[in-house]
Amino acid sequence: MRALRARFLPRPRQWQCEGGPRRATEERGGGGVEAAARSLWWWFVGGRRWFSAAEMESTLKGIRGSDAPCVLDMDDAATVAGGVGDTYGEDCATEDQLVTPWTVSVASGYNLMRDPRYNKGLAFTEKERETHYLRGLLPPAIVSQELQERKIMNNIRQYQVPLQRYMAMMDLQERNERLFYKLLIDNVEELLPIVYTPTVGEACQKYGSIFSRPQGLYISLKEKGKILEVLKNWPERSIQVIVVTDGERILGLGDLGCQGMGIPVGKLALYTALGGVRPSACLPITLDVGTNNEQLLNDEFYIGMRQRRATGQEYADFLQEFMTAVKQNYGEKVLIQFEDFANHNAFELLTRYGTTHLVFNDDIQGTASVVLAGLIAAQKLLGGTLSEHTYLFLGAGEAGTGIAELIALEISRQTKAPIEECRKKVWLVDSKGLIVSSRKESLQHFKKPWAHEHETVGNLLDAVKAIKPTVLIGTSGKGQTFTQDVIEAISSFNERPIILALSNPTSQSECTAEQAYTWSKGRAVFATGSPFDPVEYDGKIHVPGQANNAYIFPGFGLGVVMSGAIRVHDDMLLAASEALAQQVSEENFEKGLIYPPFSNIRKISAHIAAKVAAKAYELGLASRRPRPKDLVKYAESCMYSPVYRNYR
Repeated sequence: MRALRARFLPRPRQWQCEGGPRRATEERGGGGVEAAARSLWWWFVGGRRWFSAAEMESTLKGIRGSDAPCVLDMDDAATVAGGVGDTYGEDCATEDQLVTPWTVSVASGYNLMRDPRYNKGLAFTEKERETHYLRGLLPPAIVSQELQERKIMNNIRQYQVPLQRYMAMMDLQERNERLFYKLLIDNVEELLPIVYTPTVGEACQKYGSIFSRPQGLYISLKEKGKILEVLKNWPERSIQVIVVTDGERILGLGDLGCQGMGIPVGKLALYTALGGVRPSACLPITLDVGTNNEQLLNDEFYIGMRQRRATGQEYADFLQEFMTAVKQNYGEKVLIQFEDFANHNAFELLTRYGTTHLVFNDDIQGTASVVLAGLIAAQKLLGGTLSEHTYLFLGAGEAGTGIAELIALEISRQTKAPIEECRKKVWLVDSKGLIVSSRKESLQHFKKPWAHEHETVGNLLDAVKAIKPTVLIGTSGKGQTFTQDVIEAISSFNERPIILALSNPTSQSECTAEQAYTWSKGRAVFATGSPFDPVEYDGKIHVPGQANNAYIFPGFGLGVVMSGAIRVHDDMLLAASEALAQQVSEENFEKGLIYPPFSNIRKISAHIAAKVAAKAYELGLASRRPRPKDLVKYAESCMYSPVYRNYR
């Protein structure tokens, strides 16, 4: 009888705006007025046109054309009714509130232990074991979550190979979701390089061999015409963030096809651990359009389609169907993060969908925001302003041009100078040498704004000598390109050169921390994309900073979600950069750091989210009303907690 009563108990329903504060749970049939009010508000937003005087010119605006819409222009054809609502009360309940472990029915016994959302292992209490038919299915010992955490960390540290640690963490995520995030949050500096770069790169290369259980949606060309149906196969309806890749440019490793799924999975794990977006609201997606990697096509363990990549109109139509289906299924306010698309597609997708969807490209915009934050912080360390520097990039792809544009935008904002003038402070070197005006006709569209008047220069060393930059930034994806000659050259005319070797993974970094400090005689202000150990030079310990996108995108995503933003604007990225730079303390500066430690990342993410949300409200892009009085506290209240819940 107890089992029957449990199965027919009314399912709890919870109403909550996306990322909003927790509200009291209502039984089925309640919340009608609130639901109607929210529907009315969404109808109002869907048909409204927003205007702002804060519009800035940008590279994407130039690509679209002077008459093209910007992200502040709301077109009725590009907006739909709908949105995201909470489904499960347990996602938003306070830690001391009893929740019901719902699957199809109330989960009990064997099934409860195999549902990663509800499984607590040996932490199930005596009462829970009795109520949910767990007697005999577990050893008699009852342990705390803290003891479980210590045991798992001890086990992980026994592995000598990073990929083994990655596989252990992924296995834990599949078994016990809350323990996985508790472990990651409490040991973020130790585990971040395991679940994210650099180890995730190796995991993607070997994904076919280590694949055991799917962790997201795989949408291939076979599903063309049925993508909406595929999205509906995902069990969660309350999706707030999607990270999607086509696997063509995974980190600096190239085309990994369907095996690029490790990137969306890893990114979304950080959205939850670092930004507090609840895991049930996150959806990793891989678009399998084939691969041009011959090694994978001939690999018997490859898990994707064995055909060469779709291109041209076939690819464009497939992406159009996907973007339309996502909005139709999840509504206007689901954040779609493009991840590791090749340059030629990344800019095209951001340009095409930036004014019709809530989209964000971490490789272009996230990298730019975190690098700009480091440069803003460096001015506090060295003195001066951004406009006083000359910037030289090695690499003119997604990351390089994205960073360059955001630097120019910030200089324009600070000096009130036209964006075209500010771009002249920034120079880029690609595979053919310095980008100059004489090359303009042969350049890709996203490189053309950086073609300045100068004689032809064929390599990085000669460019350093000719341009005499104060800031050298590497986004080339090629290791050991900041040679001793290059670093000695920039150090010869700068007392404290700023050197950022950003390419991932570690093997692709333009130089190591030891090389940068040794060749600059300990004078470089240095940061990298992947972690490096501290370096001792001339009796002083130098701690390299890490310009890791994980500083930005989790907090940025939380800010977008909690404000109900319906578009991403450049000013929101600038706000995120400034918020991150403000978190660097004097103690950090004394160590030569231009980024704060990851140990405070949730606090950092809350401040970034608050600044991003504030800017969304200022620009008229936020749909959540009323605006919370204290956005930092509100951001903290929205964050997912991995602490075990007590079950009825």
